[in-house]
Amino acid sequence: FQFFWLSLNVWLFGKTFLLYNQGLQYYYLHQMLGLGLCISRASASVLNLNCCLVLLPMCRVLLAFLRGSQKVASKKTRRLLDKSKTFHVTCGVTICIFSVLHVAAHLVNALNFSENYNEEFVTLNAANYRGEDPRKLLFATVPGLTGVIMVLVLFLMCTASTYAIRVSNYDIFWYTHNLFFVFYMLLMLHVSGGVLKYQTNLEEHPPGCFNPNATLRQNLTVPKAFEELFPDYTTEPFPEDPPVPEPFVQNSFMRVCSEEPKFQSRFPETWFWISGPLCLYCVERLYRYIRSNKPVTITSVISHPSNVLEVRMVKDDFEARPGQYVILHCPRVSALESHPFTLTMCPTDTKATFGVHLKVVGDWTERFRDLLLLHSNQDTEILPIFQQRRYPKLYVDGPFGSPFEESLNYEVSLCVAGGIGVTPFASVLNTLLDGWKCYKLRRLYFIWVCRDIESFRWFADLLCMLHNKLWQENRPDYINIQLYLSQTDGIQKIIGEKYQALNSRLLIGRPRWKLLFDDIAKCNRRKTIGVFCCGPNKISKILHKLSNSSNSYGTRFEYNKESFS
Repeated sequence: FQFFWLSLNVWLFGKTFLLYNQGLQYYYLHQMLGLGLCISRASASVLNLNCCLVLLPMCRVLLAFLRGSQKVASKKTRRLLDKSKTFHVTCGVTICIFSVLHVAAHLVNALNFSENYNEEFVTLNAANYRGEDPRKLLFATVPGLTGVIMVLVLFLMCTASTYAIRVSNYDIFWYTHNLFFVFYMLLMLHVSGGVLKYQTNLEEHPPGCFNPNATLRQNLTVPKAFEELFPDYTTEPFPEDPPVPEPFVQNSFMRVCSEEPKFQSRFPETWFWISGPLCLYCVERLYRYIRSNKPVTITSVISHPSNVLEVRMVKDDFEARPGQYVILHCPRVSALESHPFTLTMCPTDTKATFGVHLKVVGDWTERFRDLLLLHSNQDTEILPIFQQRRYPKLYVDGPFGSPFEESLNYEVSLCVAGGIGVTPFASVLNTLLDGWKCYKLRRLYFIWVCRDIESFRWFADLLCMLHNKLWQENRPDYINIQLYLSQTDGIQKIIGEKYQALNSRLLIGRPRWKLLFDDIAKCNRRKTIGVFCCGPNKISKILHKLSNSSNSYGTRFEYNKESFS
């Protein structure tokens, strides 16, 4: 996809380059600026397209509406909505690449405006005189100054978006990325300067035509004696439309112009490109603010092994589907910062409670944990009846769609989780516990890989309850559970007599993915299997590659991956 999008932008760049290189209305400007004009305008067209589209993947409510309302009937098309983050990143990288070209071209243009100052076409010049310092065009004009500031803002956003900074200090990424609003405001000012002009009277003054009035005024000189004898004498120019013999006009290689060239700045096309998506994004953010301005009621907080915290909440009129996620905002932790978390429990007709599991791995989650827990004893539930006043205010924005909403829409699904990546599947398992017959899903392969044995206890009770329920309903083959302990010093078991069903499914080591896929394909011949993964990139790449590989059983695997936008 990234290669296709880059190719499309290169094609747009080439088409716009040829337009400005060969277009007659830019003839005089091209003579002054050379290739700098073509490169700057061609890169600007690519920037317009990407600055327009980069906001759309961030319209989470719109994407959730398209997915959940079945407005997009095709499952393949709905899967494209799951690539929203990839598309956003691709547009961002494209903006960075072509911004470098745009800036370099305009640096050359500023130099050419100064060196190639044309006294004949004063309105076409951005410089005030020949040899003017090009730095004045960069720092003393609205387009130049806004362009410099935008380069600085874009540099901060790009560098803070790298994986290393996002992992080491998410706050830097969060705050710098929100400078996008400043970037767009500067962009709207930047294009309103009207530095580059085009010719409006091509019919009356074809580029390179012969202008008899201008030629006469330049070449005709009046002797000084004539001026003394006839002081009132003035040189009258030819009439505006001089009578030129028709054969001369038709047979000559040079056309005769009837008037001087007129130049005009174009209406800023960037406004057309970005105004719609920017307004849509602002309206959505306003809607999300209104929807999430009422804090939720925290019903319980549970501390699990391996620094995992479970928060259960209640909110009026809150509805969600299995696989969706929400964004949590706690003002006492951070006034502006918020984070997405997958729902591990969705509200149903019989219970209004919903919940999330979060792993304490950064500053935000550490401060959030300290505010919620009164003491650090594990597996201690804090009842709201006695301790409600101690809970900080918590706001929930969402829910929003994710690929795992499709896991119940396949007849067979393969769900692979790595560590805390099990959270998207927890809501699916909870939903199946409430009732599985109303869904299309008839067989679920659940693979969970963890480094330590204690991590399995996050959802061990849930897995055991679902296993027992299916056995009672005579459908033990409905779910195939495989638990892998990747790091161990010896044979270990999940402590607890009630976990015997899981201990028999606990394997030491890592899954042999190729054999696993072959076995699933053999048992589900000529079927389409949904593959869902939430875990390390290494596992994701392996599953993606195997999903795209062919097999001799006619089984087709469709790959999906969790990705917060």
